[in-house]
Amino acid sequence: MTTVITAPVVAPDPIDTARLRLRFVTEADLPDLLRINGVDEVTRYLPYATWQTLADAEAWYGRVLKRHEEGSAMQFVLADKASGTVVGTCLLFRFEPDNGAAEIGYALGRPHWGTGVMREGLNALIDHAFGPLALRRLEAHVDPRNLASHQLLLRLGFTHEGMLRQRWVMKGEVKDSNVYSLLRHEWPAAAKTAGALTASAA
Repeated sequence: MTTVITAPVVAPDPIDTARLRLRFVTEADLPDLLRINGVDEVTRYLPYATWQTLADAEAWYGRVLKRHEEGSAMQFVLADKASGTVVGTCLLFRFEPDNGAAEIGYALGRPHWGTGVMREGLNALIDHAFGPLALRRLEAHVDPRNLASHQLLLRLGFTHEGMLRQRWVMKGEVKDSNVYSLLRHEWPAAAKTAGALTASAA
């Protein structure tokens, strides 16, 4: 069944993978998210500063709810199926309904880097984007210094389209942006490769 993005966004059913459950964020997730976004290594390339207190998490959550109400984003958490602990986040945003396009973003808790968890989660998110949401194109914008993110996107089948010079001003710093894209017709073959890589990293 195809879903059309409208305002407000309706939370989809949770999406289960081998190790994860992708679901919409709730207020109860904020303590886990504070532990993730309270680490400088995690937020280094993100557009917001490292969270210091639960108040930072609550302010972020308020912005998320507003974007859900506007229909401009879908904010998921990656929860460990065994423990229920939130280990990361991923989202679809900047929807362009006329073009069938959206942007993806993600963040993963430091203890889970290198485990293949984010590939597993994004594999499910992309399936949802190209399946029920019927999107045609996904984009990602990444700081050129973020080599781990660069490698992740290539493994998922994204194409590096180029670099936008001095594209963003974030946290007082002018930053270039690498642009990546994945098209719906490219995904079946890319998904098989991404799934194999995820299995080998489990």
